[in-house]
Amino acid sequence: MKKRVLTLVLAVVLVFSLAACGSKNETKDDTKKETTDFDYIKGKGKLVVGITDFAPMDYKDSDGKWIGFDADLATAFAKDLGVDVEFMVIEWGNKIFELDGKTVDCIWNGMTLTDEVTSAMSCSKAYLNNAQVVVMKKSEAGKYPDVQSLKDLTFAVEEGSSGASAAADNGFKTTNVDSQAAALMEVAAGTSDAAIIDSLMAAAMIGEGTSYAELTYTIGLNSEEYGVGFRKGSDMTEKLNAYFDKIKNDGTLAKLAEKYKVQAALIK
Repeated sequence: MKKRVLTLVLAVVLVFSLAACGSKNETKDDTKKETTDFDYIKGKGKLVVGITDFAPMDYKDSDGKWIGFDADLATAFAKDLGVDVEFMVIEWGNKIFELDGKTVDCIWNGMTLTDEVTSAMSCSKAYLNNAQVVVMKKSEAGKYPDVQSLKDLTFAVEEGSSGASAAADNGFKTTNVDSQAAALMEVAAGTSDAAIIDSLMAAAMIGEGTSYAELTYTIGLNSEEYGVGFRKGSDMTEKLNAYFDKIKNDGTLAKLAEKYKVQAALIK
């Protein structure tokens, strides 16, 4: 009887030992399955870039292909990594959620390096200077020589943008729209007195020879820098910084700025 009890006890101990070993092995295997952000992107074979329609940074040509200063940079960077590029239009105010939810792999769309952005994303070094400027009809511009004179106007701003932040900083009344292009349409239609948009977009889309010849940009409200955002802790940031160094040194970045008439200072 004692032998049978001893045998049963040993059998139970053996079962628990095997189960424990199996659990350890599973944990070890799970660890092996962990990948970096680069591994994840490389594994699916494409870099998904979150953008908005924002000339001269990201916009479509006559064939429906995404081009622009940022679009061309992202395409070249993806090629350098050995993957394809895919552009996905997002709601700018939801950019952090889209990134964290892996709908996109990075935000690369003339993105200002604000405190909100740098605290929520792993951001590249700055590659371009920018500013937020006031846009209004040419016929009205002479009435508003400084910031104080703008206080009673209503501004169209892209929700979640640096333009919206600049408006809030100055206490301006605003109407939120879903893009900077829509902000321009508000001013052209007369439904808003003015808009606040990026100086790069203003230079590309406003004035003689454009669809907004009757508009002009006037007062600069700030100065800022553009960067690219990846998920927190991503190893992609270091890879992009190294790529930026390479294309700054070989003149590629300057040539691209000239191609798209980007009227802003490249970061040295």
